[in-house]
Amino acid sequence: MKLGSSRRRERQAFSGGTLPKPTLLCFSHLRWNFVFQRPQHLMSRFARDYRVIFWEEPILDASAEPSLDLSICAKSGVTVAVPHLNPNEGELHERQLRRLVDELVGTRSGPLVRWYYTPMMLPFSRHLDADCTVYDCMDELANFKFAPPELLSLEQELMGLADLVFTGGYSLYEAKRDRHLSVHAFPSSVDVKHFAQARAKQPDPADQADLPHPRFGFYGVIDERMDLELLGAVATQRPDWTFVMIGPVVKISPEDLPTQPNIAWLGGKDYAELPAYLSGWDVAMMPFAINDATRFISPTKTPEYLAAGRPVVSTPIKDVIRHYGELDAVQIASNPADFIAACETALALPRENREWLRPVDALLSTMSWDETAAQMEALIAEASIERRAVQPLGKKPHYDVLVVGAGFAGSVMAERLARDAGKKVLVVDRRPHIAGNAYDLPNEDGILYHLYGPHIFHTNSEEIFAYLSRFTKWRPYEHRVRAQVGDKLVPMPINRTTLNMLYGLDLKTDEEAEAFLESRAEPVDEIRTSADVVVSKVGRELYETFFQGYTRKQWGMDPSELDKSVTSRVPTRTSTDDRYFTDQFQAMPLDGFTRMFENMLDHPNIELRLGADFDQVRREVTYDKLVFTGPIDEYFGYRYGKLPYRSLQFRHEMIDTEVFQPVAVVNYPAEDTPYTRITEYKYLTGQTAPKTSITYEYPSAEGDPYYPIPRPENQALFKRYEALALAEPDVVFVGRLATYRYYNMDQVVGQALATYRRMKADEDERREALEAAARKAVAHERPALFARTSAIARSGTSEAAATPAE
Repeated sequence: MKLGSSRRRERQAFSGGTLPKPTLLCFSHLRWNFVFQRPQHLMSRFARDYRVIFWEEPILDASAEPSLDLSICAKSGVTVAVPHLNPNEGELHERQLRRLVDELVGTRSGPLVRWYYTPMMLPFSRHLDADCTVYDCMDELANFKFAPPELLSLEQELMGLADLVFTGGYSLYEAKRDRHLSVHAFPSSVDVKHFAQARAKQPDPADQADLPHPRFGFYGVIDERMDLELLGAVATQRPDWTFVMIGPVVKISPEDLPTQPNIAWLGGKDYAELPAYLSGWDVAMMPFAINDATRFISPTKTPEYLAAGRPVVSTPIKDVIRHYGELDAVQIASNPADFIAACETALALPRENREWLRPVDALLSTMSWDETAAQMEALIAEASIERRAVQPLGKKPHYDVLVVGAGFAGSVMAERLARDAGKKVLVVDRRPHIAGNAYDLPNEDGILYHLYGPHIFHTNSEEIFAYLSRFTKWRPYEHRVRAQVGDKLVPMPINRTTLNMLYGLDLKTDEEAEAFLESRAEPVDEIRTSADVVVSKVGRELYETFFQGYTRKQWGMDPSELDKSVTSRVPTRTSTDDRYFTDQFQAMPLDGFTRMFENMLDHPNIELRLGADFDQVRREVTYDKLVFTGPIDEYFGYRYGKLPYRSLQFRHEMIDTEVFQPVAVVNYPAEDTPYTRITEYKYLTGQTAPKTSITYEYPSAEGDPYYPIPRPENQALFKRYEALALAEPDVVFVGRLATYRYYNMDQVVGQALATYRRMKADEDERREALEAAARKAVAHERPALFARTSAIARSGTSEAAATPAE
């Protein structure tokens, strides 16, 4: 699969650019108008690019002929298909459903995607000729009450037919990942804008208005997954609390519901009504039972409650603990006494100063249903194109080089190997896009932003700048940063202006500034740590003002615990130069980093698989050489344990103002501010617009690996992995994660170019050695050849006659 213009055309064609608009036929055990959950969120979004048909379970009507009722959802454009069957013709139902689905599909042209939420609809649809088949396993249905006995065998068949398997949470992913080559975790996402309405006071709905506070609320399907005994016990012990239960009751008897007077059962509500109910709650709760039905759930309502600004109390659901357990806004409890205590903790969270919501919002900014749907669409398009170009059965495609990772290291290696060495290269990335952490894209207002935080290009290497200039034009840009210190925004790195602003000085020369810093510097016998570097240069006060809190947030440890290399990267100046970098070349790709990567990878010898894991691909292809740019410890199965990294979480916002801050980046070194910096992207892109795009950056211990933590014990652990790597002659490890180094972008490019040169030199050396050996062998045979030729000449016999036929 080529990423270049031909590949882009194929993907655009599949999504309706030139081919007829594709049809997505979704088979669901949940009805469209039941509750608004994962299927409704995704299908509503897919309806922008597909003709979506949502096929429901049949309605049985003794007076009905087999028929299909079609209606169009006015809000989304989704076509809802409801079969009607006669219950007395059960033995004919499969045949009747097959005829109805054939008639429906036969009226539509263009590509077809089959999407299953339940394997139970496979018997009447398995024959459909689809470009792509998706199994979106949102729950472990076999563990639910009244699950049909044939469900497991049908799921096994569906796993065999599916091109892609999506899971509704990471626990489900862990349970399914070994059963299919292309399993992808897509846990619950959230429509933040919709639920954030609850953060402002809403009119209390009539059936809730008279209920006393404090209120503890739940909405969702009320079935065997509810711990009704827990709910009843808590309600009995706290009669002064009100428990609001919203949702349809299914698969359990209404008589089983606890009847305490302080529990209000309000029935099902429309999705649009939920923010109004949430606005009137003090705490949201999830009193789930811990049983087989909840073993793998990843409740969609968790991020919805948080988006509404409500603290959450939940029983110990594995995916709730995994994803939200570290938030102050989420409390976990498993018995009535602990549940009550957790509710009291949630109630005690401040209502005015809502600092506890900042990490919540940072997390929610990464959980958009739009982004989830876009990633799924990319995987579907790639899988569909692969199916059309599938190799003959039993024959695996072969590549000269398999490159793992489409960031800087992998893309540079792929480009050089393909363009310079003429190799056939396959590039694999588990993300659904190229460019790695440098990936940028336009938001809904057309402003280019960086999904994984700001990336600013700078280098002193003419070679690196010239190389990248082959794939992009540049926009001149010199990066400037300010630091928020008290009520002042001062230049960062520290320069003469910084000192004058902070201390009310009038230092006029570099010499005066240098003398001032020397007067505050504190001698350090041996500079070993990041704290030593700064204190020895500028003294403890400036160290604590600019470095200590920021470093603690960024790295999760004090600068005195980190190698000196961390703070050595940030200079201190005595001039008034307020540029963050002083490199010879400072610029931004004119059309963005993603476009630069597209140009880099646009070569007929390069193929790309996005949204695919290396472990999956290595079983499907053969190759001579591997270039690995992922985490080196992951490659070796974490044999010696995981290498420590710091990660980041981002909160992207559009602000209804033309300019938000005076420079592209403002640092927040104070330790009590949860984020480290805010970036405003229009400074980087040069765009003009009445609104502006900003990103809050929150360091995190969990998430994608960003920064190797520079400590001696971590370097020692890496050396053990490096020894394993050296024993892999056909694998090349390159990049920040593969070599466990804290590289800038240009350093990664330089490392990749140097690695390629070594690979090419090694190959040239081997080739020359083989050619020399061949020449030596020919020279060794020449005397015998001369003697034989002379004999032939003397006898007058032709060479052809004297030499046996081969």
